[in-house]
Amino acid sequence: MGSPLHSWQVTPKQAIAIQSALRSRVVLNPPPRPVRTVAGIDVSYDAETATMIAGVVVLNLADLSLLEYATAVTPATFPYVPGLLSFREIPAVLLAFRKIKSRPDCLICDGQGIAHPRRIGLASHLGIWLGLPTIGCAKSVLVGEFAPPGVKRGSRSFMTDRGDRVGVALRTRDHVKPVFVSPGHQMTIARAAELVLDCCTRFRLPEPTRRAHLLVNSVRIGLRNQRSKTGRASVAVKRKK
Repeated sequence: MGSPLHSWQVTPKQAIAIQSALRSRVVLNPPPRPVRTVAGIDVSYDAETATMIAGVVVLNLADLSLLEYATAVTPATFPYVPGLLSFREIPAVLLAFRKIKSRPDCLICDGQGIAHPRRIGLASHLGIWLGLPTIGCAKSVLVGEFAPPGVKRGSRSFMTDRGDRVGVALRTRDHVKPVFVSPGHQMTIARAAELVLDCCTRFRLPEPTRRAHLLVNSVRIGLRNQRSKTGRASVAVKRKK
């Protein structure tokens, strides 16, 4: 699952220094092997218990059929800081990733790749850690200016930041808001956009991350329902006394 690159028990200032040190390891070449399986990764935060719920869903790229999935629940140990999302979410993702049996050919993350102030968003950071091709597919922009893409599916426009092309605004359905795709690691902008489109069906979001999102939300709701039932049971016992 890759060799540890650093500790996750760091301050925001230390996290920024780690990002700056790791950014030179990001590779923006095409994936080294054909992409046949794609994993989607998403993380949900349960505010009631201050826990992170990570989900990994692995699909067959050819027909987007489900191959396997895994989840993990762990305490949140890093605050929410824009630009440092990887330090908050990746520890939970790694726990979930350890549970899957296959090694996907590519990962799509609900977050940024190089479309990031230091060019190392969650997708890039995770790709370096795991040694796998990764793509960031975000619902909103962190950095980058772009012209609105055409209204038809597949239309795209480059996102630029401080003179660098960092990704594309990509229309995945006709007349629907674009998503913001950036290469994470072992990936190019063009290939990232192609793979995201290949993974989109009837929805705006690619199936791997859409299903991962549904998975982590179902776990979070299940945990809340379980806590609610336990609380009601405790109240009932006290009343009997």
